[in-house]
Amino acid sequence: MPDQKTIGFVFIEGFADWEYGLLAASAVEWFGARAVSLTPGGKPVTGISGFRLTPDRSAGVDENADLDAVAVIGSDQWAGKTPPDVAQLLNAVATRGGVVGGICAGTLALARAGMFEQAKHTSNRRDWINGHEAGYAGDSNYQDVPHAVADGKIVSAPGLAPGTFALAFLKTLYPERGGDLAQMRTLFAREYAEAS
Repeated sequence: MPDQKTIGFVFIEGFADWEYGLLAASAVEWFGARAVSLTPGGKPVTGISGFRLTPDRSAGVDENADLDAVAVIGSDQWAGKTPPDVAQLLNAVATRGGVVGGICAGTLALARAGMFEQAKHTSNRRDWINGHEAGYAGDSNYQDVPHAVADGKIVSAPGLAPGTFALAFLKTLYPERGGDLAQMRTLFAREYAEAS
């Protein structure tokens, strides 16, 4: 596919297994994207479930010049004392006009990279993100909502919003695919409407 888009998913040790599935699978199955898994140093990591992930490549800038978008998946280690630094990768993707997203603690990587300086965004709570990145650039742009927020090419979400994260990310990456996105939204909404 000549217009196939490539999305990098950044995973670190202790990644949250529920945060990437809807986005990765929907991007590939519905939109024809190519999903690649990235880890710092290209080393295998283990999710909260204990599932082991062997990445396609490292999170280094040189290996990822083909990315049209990047999604940083949450892990408690993003909030730890020595979190990995993926700012170069995020800035490289943003500089070439790509979509940069983060969910749950993955939003801390975006905050550290300056992605929120000019973009409305959300995370696990205002006091939570400030507790880990006090005075980060763009603090005043924080939106206290339980769903994903997209502003320009920056997408963020709290950890319990993988559905709206997938929708907002894909809408930002594929703005011309409104019909498919509306169908996805309807399917997601139906699950919750009928279960309650």
